[in-house]
Amino acid sequence: MPIHFGTDGWRAVISDSFTFDNLRIVTQAIADAVASDHWDKQSGPVDKQSSPVDKQSGPADKSANGGQVPDKNKIIVGYDTRFLSDRFAGEVARVLAANGFSVLLAQSDSPTPAISFAVKHNNAIAGVMITASHNAPRYNGLKLKGAFGGSALPEQCRRVEVYINDNEEQARGPNLMDFRKARDAGLIQKFNPLPAYFEHLHKLINTEIIADNPQRFVVDAMYGSGRGVIKSFLQGTGCEIAEIRGEMNPGFGGVHPEPIAKYLGPLASAVSSGMGNFGVVTDGDADRIGAMDERGNFVDPHKIMALSLKYLVEKRGMTGAVVRTVSTTRMIDRLAKRYGLKLYETPVGFNHIADYMMKEDVLIGGEESGGISFKGHIPEGDGPIMGLLLVEMVAASKKSLVEMVDDLLADVGPALYERVDLRLSRPVAKAEMTEFLTKKAPAEIGGQKVLEIGQRDGVKYIMADDSWLLIRPSGTEPVLRVYAEGRTAEMVKALMAYGKTVAESAV
Repeated sequence: MPIHFGTDGWRAVISDSFTFDNLRIVTQAIADAVASDHWDKQSGPVDKQSSPVDKQSGPADKSANGGQVPDKNKIIVGYDTRFLSDRFAGEVARVLAANGFSVLLAQSDSPTPAISFAVKHNNAIAGVMITASHNAPRYNGLKLKGAFGGSALPEQCRRVEVYINDNEEQARGPNLMDFRKARDAGLIQKFNPLPAYFEHLHKLINTEIIADNPQRFVVDAMYGSGRGVIKSFLQGTGCEIAEIRGEMNPGFGGVHPEPIAKYLGPLASAVSSGMGNFGVVTDGDADRIGAMDERGNFVDPHKIMALSLKYLVEKRGMTGAVVRTVSTTRMIDRLAKRYGLKLYETPVGFNHIADYMMKEDVLIGGEESGGISFKGHIPEGDGPIMGLLLVEMVAASKKSLVEMVDDLLADVGPALYERVDLRLSRPVAKAEMTEFLTKKAPAEIGGQKVLEIGQRDGVKYIMADDSWLLIRPSGTEPVLRVYAEGRTAEMVKALMAYGKTVAESAV
C-alpha cells in the first residue's frame, strides 16, 4: 500500500502497512528531507484560510526558535506505549544514524509535548515521535516535529513525501547501521526528556498556589505515555493524586485512548468512589486534555479552554491574541471580545494554531479535540500542562470544578455541544460539498435566523443567538463530521437533526 505522509506525519495499521520495512523507508525520506538545503526554514506564513475574526492589526513577525540556529545534525526520537513503539523508535534511530545524524533517543515512553520541547531545548533540527496518538490500538504512527518545538511545517512534510516517491522510483533502499555500533560511535545516545520539560513547566505553572491549597484528584493516563507525568511534577505540593490506567498496556484496555466521555467509565468510577474530587485525563501520547467534575460530568476541552482564558486574563493579568479552530466553542469569542483581545479562527488542526503562536503574541490557542497550549510554551497541544493549569485554577479559586464550570456557563454560556461522525461509503470532494451546502443554506434553523455562513473548513452556519452548525468532510477518511453548539438543548437537537439531513442529502 502507498505511504501517505500527511500534515502530522503517517499512521497505519500495525503489521499491515505500519511495518519495519515501511518505517525504514519513511525514515530514510525524513533523513533526506532534513539534509536538504530547504529544510531549516524556521517558520512559514500564516495559513491564508486562517483570518482574524475582528479587524485589529495583523500578526507581527517573530522568530520561531528564539533566534537560535538549530544543529543540522541532531534529531530527537521518542515513542509512546503502543505495541512495538520502543522497537520502532530504535529502528528510526539506526536509520538516522546511518545517514550521519546524531540521535537523542528517549530512554522510555514519553509524552509527545515532552519530545517536542526536547527538540527545541536541545537545539535539534527535527524530531520524530512514534505514536498513533488517540487512534485505536491496532494503529501506530510517526509524528514529525520541527526545530521550533511543534509539528513540522506542511512544506516540510511534502518534502518527505517527495523523497519517499523519489527513493522508490530510483530503487534506493534505506541506509542502515547496527544499533550497538551506532551507540558505541556516539551517534545514538539515550536521554530522559522529562527533567528539562519539568523545569520549563515550573516557569508556567504556579506550584505555590497549588501547595497553598493542595487538591485531591484522579489522573487517568488511559495507558498512554502521559502516565506518571502529572503526579511526578506535583510531588512535594501536598496533593493527593490517584492515577488510574497508568500501567503498561499496549492494547489500551481495548478502547481508543481518546479523552472523550464514552471512554472515561473508569475515571467516572474512580471519582464517584471517592478516589478524588475531580479527574484529569490525557490521551495516548498526552497531547490532548479532558477532565471530569466530582459529579462524574465530563468537562470537555471547550470548557477547559474557556476557563483557562478567564484565569490567564483575570487572575494572572496576561494578554495576547486568542486562537481557536472553527469547531471550537464561541464562548471563547465572547470572552475575547470582553477582554479586547484579537481572536483568530482557523481550520481544524493544531498546526494552524501553531502558525499564529510562532508569528505573534498569542495568549492561548486550542481546538475542540483537546489540543491546547498557552503563552510561553511550545506551539503544540499539551495535555500535562493543561491538566496542571486546571489544578492550579481549582486551587486558586477555592471552588469545586462543578462550581467553576457553572460560573463559566452563567457568565458566557449557556453552551451545549454535540458532534457526530457519519461514515460514508466513499470519500467526499470537499469543494463540491462546500458549494452544495452554501447554495442550500437555510434561512433559519430551530427558529433562529442564519446570520453568517463560513467556509473556512467545511461549511459553518452561525445563528442569530450565536448557536452554530458545522459540517466538514474528514481530510483523511470517508467520514463527514457534524458539529453543533446551541444555547439550549432544543437548539442543539434542531441543529444536529438539520445537519444530519443535509449532510446525507449532499452525499
